[in-house]
Amino acid sequence: MLSLTACGGGGGSGSGSEDGKGEGGGRKGGQSEAAVSIAPRSGATGVDTSGALKVSVARGKLTEVTVKDEKGAKVEGALTGGGSAWKPSSHLAAGTKYTVHAVAKDAEGRAAAEDATFTTLTPKNTFVGYFTPEDGSTVGVGMPFSIRFTRGITSPAAVEKAVRIRTEPAVDVEGHWFGNDRLDFRPEKYWKEGTKVTVDLDLDGVEGRDGVYGKQRKTVRFTIGRNQVSVVDAKKHTMKITQDGKVVRTLPVTTGKSGYETWNGQMVMSEKLAVTRMNGETVGYGGEYDIKDVPHAIRLTTSGTFIHGNYWGGDAFGNYNASHGCVGLRDVRGGYDGSVPAAWFFNHSMIGDVVVVKNSHDATVAPDNGLNGWNMSWAAWKK
Repeated sequence: MLSLTACGGGGGSGSGSEDGKGEGGGRKGGQSEAAVSIAPRSGATGVDTSGALKVSVARGKLTEVTVKDEKGAKVEGALTGGGSAWKPSSHLAAGTKYTVHAVAKDAEGRAAAEDATFTTLTPKNTFVGYFTPEDGSTVGVGMPFSIRFTRGITSPAAVEKAVRIRTEPAVDVEGHWFGNDRLDFRPEKYWKEGTKVTVDLDLDGVEGRDGVYGKQRKTVRFTIGRNQVSVVDAKKHTMKITQDGKVVRTLPVTTGKSGYETWNGQMVMSEKLAVTRMNGETVGYGGEYDIKDVPHAIRLTTSGTFIHGNYWGGDAFGNYNASHGCVGLRDVRGGYDGSVPAAWFFNHSMIGDVVVVKNSHDATVAPDNGLNGWNMSWAAWKK
């Protein structure tokens, strides 16, 4: 641009004009009045990942702003103020070199450009999120996307904004915080079977609390399987298993006896164990029981509620409640018989399936006791 201006001002070829009305002397061919500014300054290091990057122009309008990291990935952003400024749509990654190229035009349509490079800070303190379900898994219709952070979060809005969820077919998905270290996402109602869910964890560079930054960038994909919901009636001692809205089997069960009643409410399967040890001391029941080989166990709450095989229950199944709060199904010691109710249910269940307990003489399970946020209304969930 400068070379064109210099050539146009000379009279050696006779194409210019000494009265200032020729190509080189007029305002139309002169240097652009637009003045582009980029913050931070070029060459800056230790730049904050949020709020520091700004592009603006005086006496003109921005027409192009391109920001890329060292791998060539673009940073999305938007023009504001009628083209007077540009800001990124999200935070930047930590410890990363960025290049900025900005172009603006003045009132006469003449372009001016500015370039800069800078490097964001490398944090001393970081956090990550441990999540469920796993990438590539197929889960039941009750499965939320749940993240447990390694540090308590004091800037929840910034962290939640960095977790982006896309679904096919599209459905509104909202997040809810349990305390300051757990964030769950779910739709208003159970997922529709076959839904494909994609979660972008863009936590790298997010300041979750003062001086503590995320260091995680990952995409997680999972699929919703068939719709299985099982309803336990603690009064009738039965469980009806429905798949895609049809009852496929009714099984006799035993639930919590007096003083040890099973929680009511909607509970999501979070873990399946072919065999496990159950010790009363781990759930505050002292030495009342210690069974080292409980077969076909499926976890429903963090506090220790399972639906599991029971080989010691005698004639309790379908007749009376005899457990310490779990839902018991008839089984054999060693769990070798695939035809018994517990084995059948275990083999036909997946993580994310829902078990609903009703008519128990206990309260409704707390939404944060396991993956059980379905026990909150949609309005309360979105608050």
